[in-house]
Amino acid sequence: MDPFDDLLRGVRADGAGFDRRELSPPWTLRFTDETTMTMCAPLRGEARLSSRGEPVRVGDTAILRGPFTMSGSESTVLLVGKYHVRSKVAERLVGVLPPALVVPDHGGCEPVREFLDTQFIAGGSQVVLDRLLDWLLVCTLRDWFDQPEAVTPAWLDAMNDDTVGPVLRAMHGAPDKPWTLVTLAREAGVSRTTLADRFAKVVGEPPLTYLTDWRMTLAADLLTNSTATVGAVAHQVGYADAFGFSAAFKRVHGASPSEYRRTCRTDAACVGSECTPV
Repeated sequence: MDPFDDLLRGVRADGAGFDRRELSPPWTLRFTDETTMTMCAPLRGEARLSSRGEPVRVGDTAILRGPFTMSGSESTVLLVGKYHVRSKVAERLVGVLPPALVVPDHGGCEPVREFLDTQFIAGGSQVVLDRLLDWLLVCTLRDWFDQPEAVTPAWLDAMNDDTVGPVLRAMHGAPDKPWTLVTLAREAGVSRTTLADRFAKVVGEPPLTYLTDWRMTLAADLLTNSTATVGAVAHQVGYADAFGFSAAFKRVHGASPSEYRRTCRTDAACVGSECTPV
């Protein structure tokens, strides 16, 4: 399992705001929701980001976090997709992105964008539009991280490391396994000392610390998005009993699993504001 794929699965459009806007000059769009990641792709014309003044042209896709403004001085057709970032897994991805990024298309994402536009005009179902929007987001982010100027997190760079890469894939592929430093070292084919030293150097923290953090991230989303008992969630993320899991969860998240579930389910009912043309 690729850790980057895990993070992409955490960002999904399920009835998220999606629109195709035909804008007449001069036009301005203000996006005011701080909990949103927004994807904008011009099909015709050009837009500019207020925060940076950077142009977004036909063939480009912009991904933006938090409040921002786009404007244009010519007729523009703009695809806009919005994601409310609520899961802990999604937050890990959003946390490594700059506030605004623009990815020029080199042919890989264009067919997705064009098909998405066709489906929208034809009145395609929300489920189809959501999945196409996900596809375009994944394609755009993959292209972004492939660019030399992209600042990638240490764990993503570590995927190419001969020692650390296999260990990261093992952790993400089976977070429920009773991993120890010994069993993780076997995945890499090295000694415990070699793994501990190399992992800390490449990723910036010990392997078991990384594993605990990832497990607690998964557990937070399982508690919020499923009806599984605390004990069942504990087993899904590699803990033999609910007591040990609850103690670890509270150390990381500052609340017991039950308290976290109750609070986050209440907060999830709140929906952020939409983008507003002015």
